[in-house]
Amino acid sequence: MEIIRTLINQSGFSAISPGHVVMIALGGLLIHLAIRRNYEPLLLIPIGFGAILANLPLAALDASSGFEAQPGQTVPLLQLIYNTGIKTELLPPVIFLGVGALTDFRPLLARPVVFLLGAAAQVGIFMAALGAATLFGFTPNEAGAIGIIGGADGPTSIFLTQKLAPHLLGAVAVSAYSYMALVPVIQPPIIRLLTSRRERAIPMPRARKVSKTAVILFPILTGVVTILFIPSCGPLLGMLLFGNLLRESSVTDRLSSTAGGPLINVVTIFLGLTVGSTMSAGSFLKAETLYILGLGAVAFCFSTAGGVLFARLLNLFLPPSSRINPCIGAAGVSAVPMSARVVQRVVSEDSDGEVNLLMDAMGPNVAGVIGSAVTAGVFLALFGS
Repeated sequence: MEIIRTLINQSGFSAISPGHVVMIALGGLLIHLAIRRNYEPLLLIPIGFGAILANLPLAALDASSGFEAQPGQTVPLLQLIYNTGIKTELLPPVIFLGVGALTDFRPLLARPVVFLLGAAAQVGIFMAALGAATLFGFTPNEAGAIGIIGGADGPTSIFLTQKLAPHLLGAVAVSAYSYMALVPVIQPPIIRLLTSRRERAIPMPRARKVSKTAVILFPILTGVVTILFIPSCGPLLGMLLFGNLLRESSVTDRLSSTAGGPLINVVTIFLGLTVGSTMSAGSFLKAETLYILGLGAVAFCFSTAGGVLFARLLNLFLPPSSRINPCIGAAGVSAVPMSARVVQRVVSEDSDGEVNLLMDAMGPNVAGVIGSAVTAGVFLALFGS
């Protein structure tokens, strides 16, 4: 009997708290949404399971930015991955390398004006950052980390938050990935609210053909010029453009397929699991977490609206034959390619299937990836130490 009592006292059951139960349930909810609703399963399943592991008392499966190993102490598994992959800012740029290898920049190069839509769709980042600082009392560093949620780019959110406000990493990452997963739910009502049915049925003018030389020079020149202007965006943007160069060079297929396949898959597993492990009850169950989730929703909605409204503004200055469908502005957020698919679904439904904008929407979608990385670099230049 004494042995049984000792085992129970040393088990996690003796230390489990209501907060742990809540966080385990939250992890289960993320996994449920990933499996049953197909909401970003490659990300939400690792994050959800990481959150469950982090809230199993005495198992040492959580991670935090403030952990310091004592002499002779072994660093716990997920803390080790956190220290080597996130604290060193290694994993998010590697994700960008894979994204670059998987992304076709031709829709952007075929219609360069959509660069402006990708820039306009970053407005939610600045709105949320301003609101976080002025309304809720977050520090400039914290406000910048919260605002980047509006870019709908998980790796960028993780990269910037680890730099500016690592104690908010769990809340910011979950908010960013949750709203990425909810793109099909959030964006259609905003698109329909801000456009008329006639505008949603505007066919896009034919895009110009993009040469092989252009797609090879673009990542090189864009990387050189942009990183010279904003060096702090280099780790993300540099890896994105390098991955794209591997794709377009046609002589590095093995490297491109590795970056866009096994490498990005392995990194996604470790990134998601480790981010989830930062969601311990003590660090996540705070009022500021609710503020972050709310501000993230505001940021994402304003980013979507900013892209659509700017597209409508552009049409005021374009001749009728060159006017663009304003719905593609919603794809200016960085959720590639989900946001472009949502735009396609909306316009297809409202034009009885006569308008196909998928490839046209990919232009601002890719511009949004670049825009969110550049915005992160701006915040790092302004607030980073």
